[in-house]
Amino acid sequence: MQLSITENENITVVTVNESRLDASIAPEFKKQMEEIINNDKDKIILDITEIGFMDSSSLGALVGVLKAMGNNGKLIVCGASGVVLELFKLTRMDRIFTLSEDMASAKQAFIADAK
Repeated sequence: MQLSITENENITVVTVNESRLDASIAPEFKKQMEEIINNDKDKIILDITEIGFMDSSSLGALVGVLKAMGNNGKLIVCGASGVVLELFKLTRMDRIFTLSEDMASAKQAFIADAK
C-alpha cells in the first residue's frame, strides 16, 4: 500500500499511489489512514486520481476512515473518475462523502468552510 503524504496550509493531502484499491489492500489502507488521523490531522484531502478500480471492501474501509474522523475533522475525496466515481454514485456514497473533481476545488472547499 503506497501512500504519499504532504502538508499544505494545515491541510493534509494523502495521495493513493495504487491503480487498484480492493480487498487485498483495503485493511492496510484503513490502518494507515487511521494512523494519520490519530496524529491530529483533521483536514484531509484523499487524492484517489490514480485509482482505476475500487471494490466494496475498499469503500467500506473509506467509511471506516470517515467514522474515525468523527465530527472533529473533514475528509474530501478528490479525483474519483470513471468506474470509481460510478461506484460512489451507485452506492449513493456520493451523498456521504464530499467529492471533489480536482485538488484545486478540494482546497477551495476547505477555504470556504473556514469563512
